[in-house]
Amino acid sequence: MKSTHPAEGHGSGAQASVVAQGMTTKNRLDGAIEAASEALRARQHADGHWLFELEADCTIPAEYVMMMHFLDEIDVSLERKIGVYLRAHQAAHGGWPLYHGGEFDISCSVKAYFALKLLGDDPEAPHMRRAREAILAFGGAARANVFTRIALALFGEIPWRAVPYIPVEIMLLPRWFPFHLDKVSYWSRTVMVPLFVLCTRKPRARNPRAVHVKELFTTPPERERHYFREVRNRGGVLPLVFLAVDRLFRSLDFAIPGAMRRAATARAERWVLERLNGEDGLGAIFPAMVNALEMMLILGYGKDDPRCETARRALRKLVVETTDSAYCQPCVSPVWDSALAALALQEAGEPAAQEAANRAFDWLKPLQLLDAPGDWRVNRANLPGGGWAFQYANPHYPDLDDTAVVAWGMHQSTRSGEYAHQVRRALDWLVGMQSTNGGFAAFDVDNTHYRLNKIPFADHGALLDPPTSDVTARVATLLARVGRREDQAALDRALAYLRREQEPDGSWFGRWGTNYIYGTWSVLTAFAQARVGAADPAVRRAVTWLQTRQNPDGGWGESNDGYAGKSPDAPSTPHQTAWALLALLAAGEAESPAARRGADWLLRAQQADGLWSHPDFTAPGFPRVFYLRYHGYCAYFPLWALAAYRTLSRRAIAH
Repeated sequence: MKSTHPAEGHGSGAQASVVAQGMTTKNRLDGAIEAASEALRARQHADGHWLFELEADCTIPAEYVMMMHFLDEIDVSLERKIGVYLRAHQAAHGGWPLYHGGEFDISCSVKAYFALKLLGDDPEAPHMRRAREAILAFGGAARANVFTRIALALFGEIPWRAVPYIPVEIMLLPRWFPFHLDKVSYWSRTVMVPLFVLCTRKPRARNPRAVHVKELFTTPPERERHYFREVRNRGGVLPLVFLAVDRLFRSLDFAIPGAMRRAATARAERWVLERLNGEDGLGAIFPAMVNALEMMLILGYGKDDPRCETARRALRKLVVETTDSAYCQPCVSPVWDSALAALALQEAGEPAAQEAANRAFDWLKPLQLLDAPGDWRVNRANLPGGGWAFQYANPHYPDLDDTAVVAWGMHQSTRSGEYAHQVRRALDWLVGMQSTNGGFAAFDVDNTHYRLNKIPFADHGALLDPPTSDVTARVATLLARVGRREDQAALDRALAYLRREQEPDGSWFGRWGTNYIYGTWSVLTAFAQARVGAADPAVRRAVTWLQTRQNPDGGWGESNDGYAGKSPDAPSTPHQTAWALLALLAAGEAESPAARRGADWLLRAQQADGLWSHPDFTAPGFPRVFYLRYHGYCAYFPLWALAAYRTLSRRAIAH
């Protein structure tokens, strides 16, 4: 719900009232910050890092169950607990959404239904009947996305013509070819390469309980002729061309020489093994890890092969298990959590908080990828390394966003001299990873081959890793904060990119956090560090947008529905209120009624344990397709915002 309050500005009367309010709430604010800081420090691991749960929709736990049945390696106790989780997250509409409170999603619902049936739920049980009716009402399982249809094909539920033709010979294509692995994102690469082998070999799931889901189709799968309806409906000529090419090459598959297929399979196998990444897994993301394990077993690796055993352990480590319930995370986020928690504690400022932050940086220091191989080197062969990955280990795929946040915290540490070398290497690497348009992406450079999002395989629209406002803003924040002369040109180009990316309403799109509030906070923080003044027209438009989006209760909220072009208005949440408050503070609005009301909302929402919580999903993995709930966002962002508000409010009182 949008606020009905008018835009709130800088008037002297407002300033006086805010100063008085600040004086009356001083003890309350101090107490809240102290409690939150203590609670966050209590969550720190003995070695100095933080790790919070990273929850996705029910697709991931459902796929874990399907993997166990595909391989006939069933952990009965674990699958029962996953069943408890899946049933608990079924929505009132009968299916499963992509995020808390979201609408029915057919792909997630098909997988959740299949998983529950695999683990023994009676298809005539009320919850299964409701799910089946919802799936059929939306056109049946044939309308599910490509990844779901591939899973169904592996279980023999649909013919292979229902999925795109992705032969392993793709591994042999030259770089000049319209499609090449180097032209897609890191997550696409790691998922696709083992999948090429699976879709070429076409293995059948062992499926020891002989479970099938033919009841989820409105037309018998073998008679269905419209599996690519969504591709056709995208409009334009290019999708139709890609479909024609898909049919042509599929018809010629029989003519591929055996020697070529063996060579391509061997190249795919080598590619995966080089990036297998121990107990952190291929790409350190669940879908790639599952595909890698299944690929190795299909290629004849024994169950007790050390690489297969390690891959199983990597997958099991993603499971969050309680006494009664369990789910599987898509990946883990220790570097991201540790860096952001440290930044929040630095803002809190007390000696114990500063020491906890420094312990996190000591843990992060040896994780910097200085000399590791990486796919990013394809486009920057001579650039020295200097990034950090998102997970415990992912050496081929350092993340620019993580790198900027870690270096930011190290640079403002009370022991910054001890991290000077790490900060310098991070800056050198980040500047070298700037894309042609001045922006920065998450993992790659100039990953902007947008036509590839039109291929049949890319119905999720997330095949690429182009520059985004939020990542660019994080890098610009670091460049401006450190202020090296040699980085000025890169900073200027980044700021120009951010100005071009501002939405007509004054906000910025948030690719890696939900959504415009996140993007706007990110950019206004960068502008403040780069000394873009509060009177700058771009800043004023952003402030006006934030003020009009404030809820009547003083907080801010934004739904993931905004990624689908629907109204993003939503009840206030701790993380989004914190982002909005931080954005206002960066824009020079510490003395405004909007900032005061935002801080008051956070104070009211704080829990007895000193932290905050909310069930809303906080970020997209892929907009419109896959969403995430970072459990840590309600722990460190509100603390950060309140501490920054205290600092700037007292500075205003002092003056």
